[in-house]
Amino acid sequence: MTELQIGQEVELEYGGKAVVSGVIGSGGQGTVYLVDYNGMSWALKWYDIKKIKDPKAFKNNIKQNITDGAPSNKFLWPRYLTKETEDGTFGYLMELKPESFDSFVDILNTYKLKVDPLTGRATKAPVRFTNLSAMVTAVINIVNAFRQLHRAGKSYQDLNDGGFFINVDTGAVLVCDCDNIAPDGSNFGIGGKPGYMAPEIVRGIAKPDVQTDKYSLAVVLFKLLFRGDPMEGKKVIKDVCLTEASELKHYGSDALFVYDPNDDSNRPVRGIHDNVIKFWKIYPDYIKDAFVKSFTEGLHDPNKRVIENEWQKLFIRLRSEIISCPCGRTNFTSMFEMQDDVTYRCPKCGTTFATLGFSNLEYRLPLYIGSKFYECEIDPNSDDFLSVAGELVENKLKPGVLGIKNISEKTWRAKMPDGMHYNVEPGKGCPIWKGLEIDFGSVVATI
Repeated sequence: MTELQIGQEVELEYGGKAVVSGVIGSGGQGTVYLVDYNGMSWALKWYDIKKIKDPKAFKNNIKQNITDGAPSNKFLWPRYLTKETEDGTFGYLMELKPESFDSFVDILNTYKLKVDPLTGRATKAPVRFTNLSAMVTAVINIVNAFRQLHRAGKSYQDLNDGGFFINVDTGAVLVCDCDNIAPDGSNFGIGGKPGYMAPEIVRGIAKPDVQTDKYSLAVVLFKLLFRGDPMEGKKVIKDVCLTEASELKHYGSDALFVYDPNDDSNRPVRGIHDNVIKFWKIYPDYIKDAFVKSFTEGLHDPNKRVIENEWQKLFIRLRSEIISCPCGRTNFTSMFEMQDDVTYRCPKCGTTFATLGFSNLEYRLPLYIGSKFYECEIDPNSDDFLSVAGELVENKLKPGVLGIKNISEKTWRAKMPDGMHYNVEPGKGCPIWKGLEIDFGSVVATI
């Protein structure tokens, strides 16, 4: 039994029944239904077991994942297994995606289709990140989710554009389709999606694991940041129709990064790959260098792929190097002029930005109203990239006077113009001035 009917009851392994109330969508392995269970709405993934290589082993793996629990709250993880029907069909319950999250596919398309329930007419609704910081935060969250998964000894195995939901306002991420996740080294027949699979999988000489996840992760990150395919350049588009043989060639045996520094034969083509051309000029060198490494050395040697912890540090830096200028220009520091070693200048309006340097970091934080730094930047032992530690604010009583507000739970020590050190309690702030020094404990920041 591969299809369920509205109103049909589905028994769960540990008691109770879920009642089918609607269809959410379908995919290669089965259908996802909206169900009611214990007075709450859930998503039920119901399998077509004919499409699963070893249904028993597959089900046992899901059961083990349920027992182990999700690596973090960034996963829409299996929660409850159903009982098998007479023909062996089964499914599992997971939490529903919140309405505030959009699919990765819709974000790449920049719109989603909304259907009027009365007329059936579909209209396009824009799906775009609210700001640059939200987009980079989403990238950090994606990287961190897979860092946590791999640290738990498991691999995703089918990483592609259908595996994420993202809140475009905050950058929060939910990883979905978690049923193929398995202990590293195990595989239940899944290979992956063309364009996202590592070359060694495309060539048939390897099965999905943590190392192939790292390649697929780099593809996901590239598509989100550069809005294009890292392997699709002028060599690939010569094949009007990508057959299985040509996919094996362009994404397997002869895969070539569009910005390979030693081979320009697959460069992006104007009029087709304009987004990639545009954004490659915008991102700073340390981001581009990481992708070059991923898709050149890492293309052929899985051990040389960029690891999640490296990606996380790079993108935390990228988020901190965003400048929002009063003239409306918002971009990375790489697109601003350097007036001197510690000051940026807007090429559009000439506004200058002082910077805050941290003793543990090689980059400086540009200062403008609303600029923030995070717990992981003031504590070398912290992995918390979501909690804001400090923010540049304007004095409510003295317009034009700027200061750094302590949003953390720790007391800072600030060296003031008189040479004395003062405590900056949580919720309080200190004015900024040339020579300001703030001691966060194990890290010192200076202007």
